[in-house]
Amino acid sequence: MTRPWSRDPVFYVAPLLEIAFTELPADGDTLEKLVQDLRAIPASLDDARKNLTEVASDYADLAIRSLTLSDGVENGYPYRETPPDGIIGWFDDLYARAEAQPGLRDDITAALDAIRDFHDWLVDNRDRMNGKNGVGKEALDWWVQNALLLPYTSEQMAILAERELERMWGFYALERHRNRDLPEIEISASRGDYQQRISDTDKLVKGWLRGDDIISIPEYIPEDWRVMGYNVPWIVRATPPNFWEQVQFRDPAPDHLHAVIPGHRFDAMVSGRNPNPIRSSVNFGARWQGWAVYLEEAGLQGGVLEDRPRTRELIYVFGLWRAARALGDIYNQWNEMTAAETAEYWMEVTPMLDPDVARKYAYLRPAPGHGLEYTIGNIQMWRLLAERKRQLGEKFVLQDFHDEFMSKGRIPIALIRYELTGYDRDVRKFWTRPSLSEVLAD
Repeated sequence: MTRPWSRDPVFYVAPLLEIAFTELPADGDTLEKLVQDLRAIPASLDDARKNLTEVASDYADLAIRSLTLSDGVENGYPYRETPPDGIIGWFDDLYARAEAQPGLRDDITAALDAIRDFHDWLVDNRDRMNGKNGVGKEALDWWVQNALLLPYTSEQMAILAERELERMWGFYALERHRNRDLPEIEISASRGDYQQRISDTDKLVKGWLRGDDIISIPEYIPEDWRVMGYNVPWIVRATPPNFWEQVQFRDPAPDHLHAVIPGHRFDAMVSGRNPNPIRSSVNFGARWQGWAVYLEEAGLQGGVLEDRPRTRELIYVFGLWRAARALGDIYNQWNEMTAAETAEYWMEVTPMLDPDVARKYAYLRPAPGHGLEYTIGNIQMWRLLAERKRQLGEKFVLQDFHDEFMSKGRIPIALIRYELTGYDRDVRKFWTRPSLSEVLAD
């Protein structure tokens, strides 16, 4: 359905970054793999020219930009005081570091020449690369229902996401009014200040989880926040901090709930120890991201931020950004918005959102539906919480609900809903849908 080998130059370009990130000097298996990868680049890019016969215009622009410009976010990249200019810049960086291992320089040079030639080929042929970025409404519906196992059509999800965007904006307005006489949170002044805020937040969140009986914390979960890790590294940029840094450097709490505990890192550790091989291995995006987004507002509503009123505003900023992403993802896959138009729309409706982060997420299209899984999975979580409370009445215990949910692994929430409640309306639909070939034929 997506055919990245023929539609998306980034399919060939993106893997090159990991090669350039290799630390030098290298030895053993790392060195052997690096040499193999470098020598494979020219042939791989030659094949790319032959295969790329229906390139989507957005993908072409992203590939050209990725090769020569930093994405401005560098999430997960090795730290450089001045970020290299795109993939070509990172290979220049690799060549410079090969001073410690000169035997690699010929292979790096050959790879660099091939990458530059591929960039020139993309630029020269850009005018004929005018395919549609999205898969269309019918194919998107099939994908989200049969591959992502979500119980909604894309049209239903657009309505849900728009309602969520309005709700988050409304709460954001009320919270800003409530806090109008309070000082704004200042961005961390230094790495030490930032890390102290993370440490304080970790203590706050864990104290809330245990003290308010929110979820069980197994003994194998590290107590040291530095062992658990965190998402946003301390970076001093020539440009203002990006969206994630604007939030995280003010207060790490929103992303700590989402990405550390009891969000992604906690989730991965608990799910990874599930004795069932399927529950411990699979990871459906709406379950993974839906749980993490749910925790942001659940933490706010559950009282962990009672003494951090301005941080509650940041929770709502996170929430409205996820809802806007869902709408942008859907409109883009319907071919009603280009990636550039999607990024522009997001900046109109999301406080603090910068062009670099907006552009990065607008072009996140290796698989349709990634942008919508955050908000739609979150909506599924709130529905499940409500249903389980109604079902059990006064016997409902929040910690038991969260523990039981976690015990099911990262399978689709529709299946977890069936296991927890016995409600089978969602899962019944999975057996009555047409094949993809029927949809594409129509």
